[in-house]
Amino acid sequence: MRYQISGKQIDIGEALQTHVKAELGEVVEKYAQRPTDAVIVFSKAAHEFVCEATIHLSTGLNASAKGSASEVYAAFEACREKMDKQLRRHKRRLRDHHHKRTAPVEFDGGSSYILAPTDEGDESQAISDQPIVIAEMETKIPSITVGEAVMQMELAGQKMLVFRNEGHGGVNVVYRRDDGNIGWIDPRNSK
Repeated sequence: MRYQISGKQIDIGEALQTHVKAELGEVVEKYAQRPTDAVIVFSKAAHEFVCEATIHLSTGLNASAKGSASEVYAAFEACREKMDKQLRRHKRRLRDHHHKRTAPVEFDGGSSYILAPTDEGDESQAISDQPIVIAEMETKIPSITVGEAVMQMELAGQKMLVFRNEGHGGVNVVYRRDDGNIGWIDPRNSK
């Protein structure tokens, strides 16, 4: 597994890098099969150190965790514990569903655009009052099942996930509702 360990405006020593590789490698070997790489970023926010880790699995799914503490090693340990918990839950779900993906997840591209306001509409409203809609970044859209989309959303700690449904090839959305449940938007079923 490839590791990319870096610090945002702080120096990361060899001892910390060795510790991260050993501890995170142990967690990944325990729960994940064939991880491809891991990105670990340390930063400092006020008086606390923050550790953010993302592990890319060979199935195309990503697991993310974040930990913070007053010491850099303690911040990593908090992050490692969260990653351990996420990967353990992921492995349990895979085992419970008896679903084994034989091929890696396919990704489509998603572009970002800046949409400028138009002159059409109510003339009493100034053009400067109309907001500019901006897509923040380009992203890859995975081609996965609904269950895998929910799992990916929870692993990455996201509030929503856009994906291409493997069942029919249409674009779908899963999201976390305010009541804690999962919502699923499938435009194909809205006819």
